[in-house]
Amino acid sequence: MGNRSIFLDHFQDQEASALVVDGVLQDFFIESNSPSPGQIYRATVDRPIKGQGGYFLKTPDGPAFLRQGKGLSQGSRILVQVSGFAEIGKAIPVSRKILLKSRYVIITPGNPGLNISRQIKNEERRDELVALIRLNLRDFKEGMILRSSCINAVDKEILDDAEEMLNLAEKISSDESNEEGLILEPDKPHALAWREWSEDADVFSEGGSFETHGILDLLEKLKSERVETNDGHYFIEITRACATVDINTGSDTSPAAALKANLAMAKDLPRQLRLRGIGGQIILDPAPISKKDRKIVDTALKTAFRKDPVETNIVGWTAMGLIELQRARVRPSWK
Repeated sequence: MGNRSIFLDHFQDQEASALVVDGVLQDFFIESNSPSPGQIYRATVDRPIKGQGGYFLKTPDGPAFLRQGKGLSQGSRILVQVSGFAEIGKAIPVSRKILLKSRYVIITPGNPGLNISRQIKNEERRDELVALIRLNLRDFKEGMILRSSCINAVDKEILDDAEEMLNLAEKISSDESNEEGLILEPDKPHALAWREWSEDADVFSEGGSFETHGILDLLEKLKSERVETNDGHYFIEITRACATVDINTGSDTSPAAALKANLAMAKDLPRQLRLRGIGGQIILDPAPISKKDRKIVDTALKTAFRKDPVETNIVGWTAMGLIELQRARVRPSWK
């Protein structure tokens, strides 16, 4: 597991949290002034989008876009949850699928049933968790997912978390107000650190901990477009339409240099995208390799992104030898 440390502080006048493992910055949350994933609105249906099957909605924070919706009448009120950060000049992306996420559980209103994270593979532990919930929380009607953090958690902590989130779901569903407005604010970075970084770690919450423990230096490196690896380097550049990643072999001129540079990039890229808050369309320009070696790079990318908490779709290779990715916009771009 390595030496894990969590730092809770402020950065650029915003609340922020950082996860460092063996001296390497692995994850970073920073507060955003924009509507953020997890935020819930009671929105007003504005108008349908012809040909797209979606609707524009009105919220207190501006227009929102609901990609899928049928039979909604103009002026009606519906509950929606922000699903990602809006692109510049575009509406807030929202969904009618509400997820109430905490450290140990995810509540899924309107989708009943009890499910266990697939990352918990021990059948005995899975059975214990099902019994724990069934025996102690018999009357809940909402759906519940027990997260992978439950694998070694104390039963009381799991139950307390589940009860708190079920109460929140009940409070939201029983609200009879029909006014347009903000129903639930998103978790801020310190709460996100508790929620998402559940493995044992040393926690530093004193003011100025980013400076004292060198986090500011680690963040400063992210302002550079150039990323060094053991087998070359690559550049990450942001345009209005997409992000581009250009891989180079550096001074290595051996026959295997290109493949090694691409593999080093593949292993490191999810972390860099996560830390920089990059989402949307991402185009990789690999160092030139044979079509036979492309499968090796594909496997490396899939393995790396499988461990990443941000949903990323590896679309594949283009006719020009580029690799296209589509990544959820669930982290703010802070630079």
